[in-house]
This record gives sequence, C-alpha cells and structure tokens, in this order.
Amino acid sequence: MGFFSRFLPKRKPVEIKNNVPKEKENIKTTFAVYCHKNHNTSGEALCPKCTALLATIMIKMSRCPYGITKPICDRCDRPCFGAKQTKEFLEIMNSSQKHMLLSHPIMTVKHKLASMGVDYAKYQQQKKSDDKAKAKEKSAKERKEKKGKKK
Repeated sequence: MGFFSRFLPKRKPVEIKNNVPKEKENIKTTFAVYCHKNHNTSGEALCPKCTALLATIMIKMSRCPYGITKPICDRCDRPCFGAKQTKEFLEIMNSSQKHMLLSHPIMTVKHKLASMGVDYAKYQQQKKSDDKAKAKEKSAKERKEKKGKKK
C-alpha cells in the first residue's frame, strides 16, 4: 500500500450470481425442443419419459453440492444425477444443439459462452496445479544436488 493507492479507485468485491434459475430455464427449453422434434409432442407438453427425466434433473439441480455457484451441468466434474440419467441428459443436450441455435439463438450463444468460461477455468486450474507440481519437483531436485555437493 503506497501513498498513491488511496487515490486509486477501490476494487469492488466479486459479485456471486445465482445461475441456477437461468440454467433450469435453459434445460427446460432444450428438453422442449428435443421432445417436440423427436417425440412429436406439441405445446408445453412433453412425453412421459422426458418429463420424468426433467423432473429428476430439476430436483437434483436444487440439491447441487456447488450451490448457487454451480457450473453448467453438461460441463460439471461430478454430475448430481446417476450415470444412466447423465448419459440421457448429455444425449438430449448434444442432439438438440442445432435446433436450439435456430429456435433460440441468443440463449444458445450465451450458453456456449458460459461453457467456454467453464472450460477456460478448468484449463487455468489444471495449469496452476501442473506448475505447482513442476516447482515441487524442481525444488526436490535442487535439494538432492545440494546434499550431493556437501558430501
């Protein structure tokens, strides 16, 4: 803290946003597009299989261990639902990408940007852990060399 720091603008604390409602709305819309295309439903009604899977996902999302800071579900390290449901969920999300781009372009672009942000954060986290491991190896190697020179 120097003399000039009192004249500089203060940093604002990071604002944590609750992404869960927006994520739920995106998933509902994606399920609707998928079900209308593949199961020939119309309106707001979904087929029983999609309705059951969507209900399970909505309940599990509410109980997510990450809370309101949760990442996007299709990029999450540890999905909240079981293996079978996760596979079905990812299949629905991936197969309806093209149709979502045509029917809801703004929402799709925002979702893609958010998923790119998650990927970038994972990349940075991996890079940081790799750098720490390299630094540990280097310091251990230097200690061995110093011990070897002393003897």
